[in-house]
This record gives sequence, structure tokens and C-alpha cells, in this order.
Amino acid sequence: MTITTEVPLFRRFAPISLGELVGEAALLTRLDRKYVLPATALPVLLDRMPAGVRALQIDDRRTFGYRSVYFDTPELDAYRAAARQRRRRFKIRVRTYLDSGLEFVEVKTRGTRGVTVKERIPYTGNGGDLGPEGREYAYETLAGAGIRPDGHELRPVLATHYRRNTLYVPSTGSRVTIDTGLSWTLPDGSAAHMPHSVIVETKSGRAASDVDRLLWSLGHRPCRISKYATGLAALRPELPANRWHPVLSRHFSTWKGFR
Repeated sequence: MTITTEVPLFRRFAPISLGELVGEAALLTRLDRKYVLPATALPVLLDRMPAGVRALQIDDRRTFGYRSVYFDTPELDAYRAAARQRRRRFKIRVRTYLDSGLEFVEVKTRGTRGVTVKERIPYTGNGGDLGPEGREYAYETLAGAGIRPDGHELRPVLATHYRRNTLYVPSTGSRVTIDTGLSWTLPDGSAAHMPHSVIVETKSGRAASDVDRLLWSLGHRPCRISKYATGLAALRPELPANRWHPVLSRHFSTWKGFR
């Protein structure tokens, strides 16, 4: 599946190459804030962006398709750790950049003071599992973060698809991602969609970026949403989901959980 729809709103910004973006703001260790906005609010946000903001451009493209397949244990340890706000949380996924075909095994853990640490290696599996190298890498990375998954099988439990635009904010050396066209799919084919909302995520190396302050001035506040955990809760209403109840009830019209 290749997502090719371009979002023209981002053509107003000067471009930045991938090499420049990585050099200026790789931010594999970062503070993240997520916001869920009505799609109709996106033009206003982009109109008021700080001066000098640049948009990631590769070849002539600024909107890129992503697929992530999330892996968890049979007991859904990663999901339940997020739902119960445990300090030692993790996510494991195979991330595919649909336009280039590049694939990585990515492991996210929580560092000190809630900082997200993302580590990754190229994916060499067959599409249905992490592959031997990915599985070993995931276990070693989790062990290094004080998480012991030994003996637990990691299997695919959820896939997400969306389109992403990435902005670089030079005033704070930070990044902003805007995800649109979000959908989630279980292995059995059950699916959920969020067509009328966008997820804006600020990624900075300090407490708040200029874009965070802009969002606050426009009346938007950070919210609890995880593409993995919230999507899985939307499709499996028997799971504990109190943490994501506001997002589920407001943005997932098909959610059948407790209201």
C-alpha cells in the first residue's frame, strides 16, 4: 500500500532536506507533546507558525506515507504498562516509510523525567515478525532500559497507516509532525479511522517549543493519545482504557467502550 496524497498547505514553507533535518534536530531523545485537532483547525495553525519554519522535502515530496506494525506480548504487556502509567513503558514496532520502502525495527522506552528514547536498526524480517536480528535487538534494548521481557513472545497486534508532514522550527531547534488520514487495523481485519482529526506532535529537547506556546494560545492543550494504545483500545473495547477515554469518546465515533 502506498499513500501518495499530498497536503498542499505545507507548500508555503521553505524546504529542508532530510540530511539537514537530522543534523539540526534528530531528537531521538526528546520531550513529546501530542495534540488532537479538528482538521479544520490546521490551516489556522499553519498560518501562525513562527518565522523561519521549514518543511521536510525529499525529491519533490512533502507528505509521506507511513505504516507501523506494533508488536506486543500475548498478555499485551506494552499496552497495559501504558494504560496503567507504569514508569517502565515500551513500544516495539516495524516502521515502514511507504514512499521509499525503508523499514526499521524501532524500540521506544521512557528515560528520566518522562523523556522518550527511540532506538532503531534496519528491518530484515519477512513482514510477519520482527526477524531474528530485530527480536534480539528488541530484547537487548528493553533489558538496557531495565525491562525484562525474557521468555515473552513478541507478535504483531496492530497496524497503523497515516500521512505525515514534518516541520523544523529553528528558533527552538525542534520538530513538529502533523499526521492525517489515520487508520488502525487488527490482524483479523477490523479497522478504525479518524478522518476528521489530525494529530500534531511537538518534539523538543526542552520543556516547551514555540509551537507548543502557539497551540496553547489557540486553545489547544496536550492530550493523552498513543497511536498504538489508543488505536488498540478503540478496536478492542474489553481492554482497560480510562486513560484515553476523552480521545476515544470524542474522536472515535465507532468506539463501543464504556461511556
